[in-house]
Amino acid sequence: MTRIFAKHIATMTEMREPHKVLERSGGKPVAIMKNSKCVGYFVPAEATLQEEPRVATLDEVMEAIEKTRAQTQPVLDYLKYK
Repeated sequence: MTRIFAKHIATMTEMREPHKVLERSGGKPVAIMKNSKCVGYFVPAEATLQEEPRVATLDEVMEAIEKTRAQTQPVLDYLKYK
Protein backbone atom coordinates (compact mmCIF):
# COMPACT_ATOMS: atom_id res chain seq x y z
CA MET A 1 0.00 0.00 0.00
CA THR A 2 1.39 3.38 -1.02
CA ARG A 3 1.31 6.23 1.46
CA ILE A 4 -0.17 9.51 0.25
CA PHE A 5 1.51 12.66 1.52
CA ALA A 6 -1.45 15.02 1.13
CA LYS A 7 -4.76 15.44 2.90
CA HIS A 8 -6.60 16.27 -0.32
CA ILE A 9 -7.08 13.96 -3.30
CA ALA A 10 -8.20 14.62 -6.88
CA THR A 11 -8.62 12.37 -9.88
CA MET A 12 -7.15 13.01 -13.31
CA THR A 13 -10.67 13.85 -14.51
CA GLU A 14 -11.04 16.53 -11.82
CA MET A 15 -7.75 18.08 -12.99
CA ARG A 16 -9.54 19.23 -16.15
CA GLU A 17 -10.66 22.12 -13.94
CA PRO A 18 -7.65 22.80 -11.70
CA HIS A 19 -9.11 26.01 -10.26
CA LYS A 20 -11.89 23.97 -8.62
CA VAL A 21 -9.33 21.56 -7.18
CA LEU A 22 -7.40 24.52 -5.73
CA GLU A 23 -10.53 26.04 -4.20
CA ARG A 24 -11.49 22.74 -2.60
CA SER A 25 -8.01 22.13 -1.17
CA GLY A 26 -7.77 25.56 0.47
CA GLY A 27 -4.22 26.16 -0.80
CA LYS A 28 -2.85 22.81 0.41
CA PRO A 29 -1.08 20.17 -1.74
CA VAL A 30 -3.33 17.69 -3.57
CA ALA A 31 -2.49 14.08 -4.44
CA ILE A 32 -3.45 13.24 -8.04
CA MET A 33 -4.87 9.75 -8.48
CA LYS A 34 -5.21 7.61 -11.60
CA ASN A 35 -6.66 4.11 -11.39
CA SER A 36 -6.43 4.24 -7.58
CA LYS A 37 -2.69 5.00 -7.69
CA CYS A 38 -0.99 8.26 -6.83
CA VAL A 39 0.68 9.63 -9.95
CA GLY A 40 1.81 12.98 -8.58
CA TYR A 41 1.10 16.01 -6.46
CA PHE A 42 -0.42 19.36 -7.37
CA VAL A 43 1.16 22.03 -5.16
CA PRO A 44 -0.40 25.52 -5.20
CA ALA A 45 1.83 28.58 -4.98
CA GLU A 46 0.52 29.32 -1.45
CA ALA A 47 1.98 26.02 -0.22
CA THR A 48 5.54 26.81 -1.38
CA LEU A 49 8.20 29.03 0.12
CA GLN A 50 7.60 32.67 -0.72
CA GLU A 51 11.17 33.75 -0.08
CA GLU A 52 14.62 32.31 -0.70
CA PRO A 53 15.95 30.08 2.07
CA ARG A 54 18.73 31.70 4.06
CA VAL A 55 22.07 29.98 4.69
CA ALA A 56 23.01 29.76 8.36
CA THR A 57 26.21 31.42 9.48
CA LEU A 58 28.98 29.44 11.17
CA ASP A 59 28.14 31.13 14.48
CA GLU A 60 24.49 30.03 14.21
CA VAL A 61 25.52 26.46 13.45
CA MET A 62 27.95 26.34 16.37
CA GLU A 63 25.27 27.80 18.70
CA ALA A 64 22.78 25.11 17.61
CA ILE A 65 25.38 22.39 18.21
CA GLU A 66 26.09 23.70 21.71
CA LYS A 67 22.37 23.86 22.55
CA THR A 68 21.92 20.17 21.71
CA ARG A 69 25.27 18.95 23.11
CA ALA A 70 23.72 17.45 26.27
CA GLN A 71 21.26 15.46 24.19
CA THR A 72 23.74 14.21 21.58
CA GLN A 73 26.83 13.61 23.73
CA PRO A 74 25.81 10.09 24.93
CA VAL A 75 25.38 9.00 21.29
CA LEU A 76 28.71 10.54 20.30
CA ASP A 77 30.45 8.77 23.19
CA TYR A 78 28.89 5.46 22.18
CA LEU A 79 29.92 5.87 18.54
CA LYS A 80 33.48 6.88 19.43
CA TYR A 81 34.38 3.27 20.25
CA LYS A 82 32.59 1.61 17.33
